[in-house]
Amino acid sequence: MPAAPGRRSVLRGGARLALGATAAAALPGCGAGTADGVGADGRVTVELWHGQADTGRKAIEQLVAEFNRTHPAIRVDPGGGVLSDAMLQKITAALAAGSFPDIAYVFGSDLASVARSPSVVDLTDTVRSGPLPWHDYWAPAREAVTLNGRVRAAPALLDSLAVVCNKKLFADAGLPLPRPGWTWDEFVETAGRLTDRTRGTFGTGWPGVGDEDTVWRLWPLVWDLGGEVIAADGKRIGFADTGVRALETVAALARDRSVYVDPKPGSEQMYQVFLSGRMGMVVTGPWQLPDIREAGIGYRVVPLPSYSGRPMTISGPDTWTVFDNGAARVRAARTFVQWLTQPAQDVRWDIMAGGLPLSRSTRALPAWQAQDRGTEGLPVFTEALKSARVRPVHPAYPQISRALGQAVASVLLGRSTPAAALRRCADEANAALLIPR
Repeated sequence: MPAAPGRRSVLRGGARLALGATAAAALPGCGAGTADGVGADGRVTVELWHGQADTGRKAIEQLVAEFNRTHPAIRVDPGGGVLSDAMLQKITAALAAGSFPDIAYVFGSDLASVARSPSVVDLTDTVRSGPLPWHDYWAPAREAVTLNGRVRAAPALLDSLAVVCNKKLFADAGLPLPRPGWTWDEFVETAGRLTDRTRGTFGTGWPGVGDEDTVWRLWPLVWDLGGEVIAADGKRIGFADTGVRALETVAALARDRSVYVDPKPGSEQMYQVFLSGRMGMVVTGPWQLPDIREAGIGYRVVPLPSYSGRPMTISGPDTWTVFDNGAARVRAARTFVQWLTQPAQDVRWDIMAGGLPLSRSTRALPAWQAQDRGTEGLPVFTEALKSARVRPVHPAYPQISRALGQAVASVLLGRSTPAAALRRCADEANAALLIPR
């Protein structure tokens, strides 16, 4: 399965610039073209900011070309925009200027900020009344595009987290490969036994910058312990106690010096340590499998550990967000995203761009079944969608993430205890939740 450049950072997309008040005040239709987007030939042009590079770009351009051939009244132009990591800033500026695309690839964790703009189109009827039943989508795909009970975007790409193990390092250490149902205590112990300072090998790795890449690995631990990102009353965090317990697991790895702490954004150094055969376990998603195979690493994929023995993981869905540039362009944009998310197109996008099937119908297609059978470990990631959860679609999430990221980083680097780090996190995050939005 070819990797989609930028997917390493998709799940960490939450701690980014929040949409400013100026952008939120942009009026619908400011970017509309002549005659509501309808050209002299009667064809409607839709501007797409797809956010992809290399293989992802090639995949979406192929699909767009097919759509344009089969829908002569609509022309989708995929030429604009920026890479997905910079999309929020680009969209924010475009909304403020009143000149924005019809569709943009927006991280799910950024959707709540973007959807504050009245120029974002409500897709509830489009998605829920489409040819693919709404409940056929995996729960993470549905939840990532739903805000206050309304569908504010179409699901674009789906993934999940699991643990990839280096089989040679396990064999060298005389350790059996983990099995489903293992615990975080076993993970910590295994990481310690895999670590060999004389050979420069680490048990595992964790991003240490303090951004969303640092944070999202912790949420499955919090959820498994019964915590939530935001408490039920919406006025405070829901992990004041469970967050401490989760950070104690991080602290145990740090004390054992069995964790490689990546000092740079993007996790690239952490992945390079694994790809060079010097890391026993890495928590990652399906997008990393092509690089692992190319590096010649013999590997096994196993589900994330838990405290309870129950399956638990996180998914970081991305979205196709539609903007209002007039009625004709909105109708054309709705048609395109509805077409793009149907199983026949979705399966091709998933295979080429490195994601998981958006729906059970896509998973059942022969093309995906063949992909599943032909890719070692891929079925583990797909099966994990049954229990995967997503971060809340909430405008305060970037502030919560920033506060927790600093807490995780301080524990990884031995600069704070879990309890003290979580207290500071709670003070900052709770203050953000009290801001009217």
